[in-house]
Amino acid sequence: MSSGTSLRPGWYAVFVLMLAYVSSFIDRQILSLLVAPIKRDLLLSDTEISLLMGLSFALFYTFLGIPIGRLADRANRRNIIIGGIAIWSLMTALCGVVKNYGQFFLARVGVGVGEATLSPAAYSMLADYFPREKLATAISVYSAGIYIGSGVAVLIGAWLVSMGGDARTVTLPLVGEVFTWQVLFFYIGLPGLVIALLVLTVREPARKGLLTAADGQVQHLSISEVFGLIRQKQAAFFSVTIGFTFIALVAYAGSAWTPTFLVRTFGWKVGNAGAIYGLMVTVFSTTGIILGGRYADALTRRGVTDGRLRIGIYSAIAIALSAFYPIVNNPTVVIVMIPIPCFFVAFPFGAASAAIQDIMPNQARALASAVYLFFINIIALGFGPTSVALLTDYVFQDESAIRYSLAMVTLLASMISLGCYSVGLAPYRRAMTAMHHPSAVAV
Repeated sequence: MSSGTSLRPGWYAVFVLMLAYVSSFIDRQILSLLVAPIKRDLLLSDTEISLLMGLSFALFYTFLGIPIGRLADRANRRNIIIGGIAIWSLMTALCGVVKNYGQFFLARVGVGVGEATLSPAAYSMLADYFPREKLATAISVYSAGIYIGSGVAVLIGAWLVSMGGDARTVTLPLVGEVFTWQVLFFYIGLPGLVIALLVLTVREPARKGLLTAADGQVQHLSISEVFGLIRQKQAAFFSVTIGFTFIALVAYAGSAWTPTFLVRTFGWKVGNAGAIYGLMVTVFSTTGIILGGRYADALTRRGVTDGRLRIGIYSAIAIALSAFYPIVNNPTVVIVMIPIPCFFVAFPFGAASAAIQDIMPNQARALASAVYLFFINIIALGFGPTSVALLTDYVFQDESAIRYSLAMVTLLASMISLGCYSVGLAPYRRAMTAMHHPSAVAV
C-alpha cells in the first residue's frame, strides 16, 4: 500500500474534524460582531461583554479539558468528540432564548463544556494517523478550522446584522419574542448536530507510540505518572505552552475587538468592519497556519530538532514589529497592515501542537494536550479579550482609546512569547533526544 493510500483515512479524519473545529469557532466568535446590540439590549459594559467572549467560555472549557484529556487517553476518542459537538451545538442554540446576563453567561459556559472535548482527543487521534514528519501539517489543516470559523463567523454576523433592519425584536415559533441578534445563535448552533453525525464516519485509529516496560508490555500510566512525565520535561513543555499561549492571546484579543476598533476609530459600519476583518482572518490566518505547519514539517525532515520552536520565534518577532498598526491614523494603512498579525498569529499553531505530541508517549498525549490547552485557554482566551477591555475601561476610560489598548496588549504579549520560545530551544532538543533516541541519553 502506498503512503498516499495509507494516509487517506487520516486526511478524511482531518477534514471532518476541521469541520467540527469550524463549527466550534463560529459558535464562540460570533459575539465579536454583536458587541453593540448586546450592550444596548442587556445594558452591559465592555468588560461584561469581554467576559461573555472569554472567561465564561474558558472557565469550564479549561478545567474540564484535563479530565476529558485523561478519558481520551483511555477511551474511544471519536465518541467523546461526538458527544461534545452535540452539547456545544445545543448550548449555542440556547443562547438564542436567554433573557438576561446571568443566563447568557451560563449558556456560554455550556458551550465551553462541549468544546472542551474536541482538541485533546483530535490531537491524539492525528498523532496516530500520521508519521511525525507530517504531523504538524495535519494538525495545521485541522486547526485551520479556527481561522475559517472565526472569519466565517464575522462574515455571517456582518451579513445577518445588515439584514436585520431597525427591528430590535422578532417573534419566533415555539420560542416567542427574542432580540434580533439572538436569531443568529439558532443559525450557527443547530447545524452542529449534523457534523456530530458526520464524525460517526471517522474511524478510531489504532494507538501508536505506546510506552512499554522492560518486558515489552504496554504500560498503563496513572494520572500522577503522566504529570510526572510533564514535570520531567517541564522546561521544554512549558516553553512551547507559554510561548504559544501569548501568541494566542494576541489572536483572541484581535479577533474580539478589531471590528469594534474599526467602528470606533474610523466610524465604519459594523457590517463593513466585520466583512473586511472576517475576510482577512479567513484568507491570511488560514494561509499562515497551513504554511507554518508545512514549514515545521520541512524542518523536521531536515533534522532540525527544535524547528517547531523556531517557527514560534519567527512569529513572535513579526507580531511585535507590526503591533503599532492600531495607532496609525490612516485606515488604508491599517487595512494593509492587519494581514501581518493575522498571518503570524496562526503560523506557529500546528508546530506548537505537534511539538507537545512529539515529546510525549501515546498514553499521555491527550492529557498533556489538555494541560497545554489549559494554559492557552485560561490565559489567552480567558484574558485576551478582557485585557483589552480593562485597559479601555479603567486605564484610558475612553471607548475611543481601544486602539491603544490593542497595540499595548499585542506588543507585550509577543515579547513574552519571544522570550519563552527562545529559552526553550535547548531543553526541547534534550526532550526530543530522550523521547526518540533514548539510548543517546543517560537513564
